[in-house]
Amino acid sequence: MAELSQQRSRPPALGDLLDWARRCLEEAGIDDPGLEARLLVEHFTGTTRAEAISSPDRAVEGVEAVQSAIGQRCAGTPVHRILGYRAFYGLSLKLSPATLEPRPDTETLVDLAAEHARRIAEHCGCCRILDLGTGTGAIALALLSIVPEAMVTATDISLDALETACLNAQLNGYTERFTALRSNWLDNVEGVFDLIVSNPPYIRTGDLKTLQREVREHDPLAALDGGADGLNAYRSIAAHAHRYLTEYGLIAVETGHDQKAGVVGIFAERGYRAVDAARDLGGRDRAIAFKIDSPSAPKMTG
Repeated sequence: MAELSQQRSRPPALGDLLDWARRCLEEAGIDDPGLEARLLVEHFTGTTRAEAISSPDRAVEGVEAVQSAIGQRCAGTPVHRILGYRAFYGLSLKLSPATLEPRPDTETLVDLAAEHARRIAEHCGCCRILDLGTGTGAIALALLSIVPEAMVTATDISLDALETACLNAQLNGYTERFTALRSNWLDNVEGVFDLIVSNPPYIRTGDLKTLQREVREHDPLAALDGGADGLNAYRSIAAHAHRYLTEYGLIAVETGHDQKAGVVGIFAERGYRAVDAARDLGGRDRAIAFKIDSPSAPKMTG
């Protein structure tokens, strides 16, 4: 890692610190060393981009924290894990080892679900949402931010994840409309909902070793591993969700880019039909919404 030169009598200048951090990350093969250097330096020194431009010779404190953070990033720790938070849909979300790091692809699911949540809220005056496998609470809180009439019950099997989601609800001002529930998918859920949403684990077990190091070593395995074909969670949700949907309720799920046909097939076997779908910014299939094929259809068992 590049050495940081500084006078013994004073801390280094902000511009020098930024240049050193960028060079270190560049040498480590980080894709966007300039951006990540700026994020880490600004965070740990309390400075801004404007200050770096207007006052690059300004001496700064927090150099040891910056050096430690750059060392962690060069060793493979994701930048947002070091910062401890991630921006998602205009929200700032705290991360923990038990939570998946929210990513832009999941905003595709939020957009799809929000359209239906708004329509339900306009028609009924409210929208009861169930978020399965909430993690940081990203999907749930984003929907609350979009639909003022919505109420969310957010489930996760991990108590640590639920604590993080509750903290994020508090920090973003949505505690009154957010309820956390420990549950393995639908096992402990009660009541009915207008909308069920989920970003379940969908990586094939055999593909886990091919994931980027930052994902493979730092996101929780339980939030990634979807079984041999990546579809185990969809089978569980499709098998039981009908018991928790209102008559005209919907299910919206995120999928892997090559899993649309498989997920549609799983839900079709349980009496659902796909009523909406969306692609991410890369043009890949990413989210699907389902309804029970006929409101008068008999309830399924199993």
